[in-house]
Amino acid sequence: MEIVPFNPSYASAFRDLNLKWIEEFFAVEPLDTYLLENCEANIIDKGGYIFFAKKENDIVGCCALLPAGPTTFELGKMAVAPNYRGHKIGQKLLSHVLDFSKQKSLDRLILYSNTKLNDALHIYKKFGFVEVPIEENLEYTRSNIKMQLTL
Repeated sequence: MEIVPFNPSYASAFRDLNLKWIEEFFAVEPLDTYLLENCEANIIDKGGYIFFAKKENDIVGCCALLPAGPTTFELGKMAVAPNYRGHKIGQKLLSHVLDFSKQKSLDRLILYSNTKLNDALHIYKKFGFVEVPIEENLEYTRSNIKMQLTL
C-alpha cells in the first residue's frame, strides 16, 4: 500500500468513500456535498491537500487537509473502505499527514469529530491529538468534539 497525493481521477473515490461512512453513521450535510462533489475546486484549489491510500490499483482510504489559518490546517474527510477497516490504513494516512504537515512547517492541526466514532478518536489520541473547547454553531451538526495537535 502507498499514500499518494490528489489526482483528479481519484475524485470520485474521495466522494464515494466519504459518503459511505457519513451515511453509515450520520446524515450527509450541505458542507459535505459542497466539498465532496467538487473536491478539486473546493479543497485543492483553495490551498488544501487530499491524500489517498492506494493498494494495487484500488483507492482504499483518503483524507484531506483544509486551510484553517496561515499555519493551521483542519484534518477532515478521513475515510477507509469498509472491507479495509482494521488494517491500520487510517493510521498510515495520519502518519503521512503528520510528516507532510511538519515538512510544510505547519504549527497545528485541528479536527472535528463525534464521540460516537470511538475507533477514529482512539487513533487521533494515539497520535497526540488532545480535546480542546469546541465552538458553537458549527457548520456540521454532527460535530461534538474538537481536537488539536501542536506540531
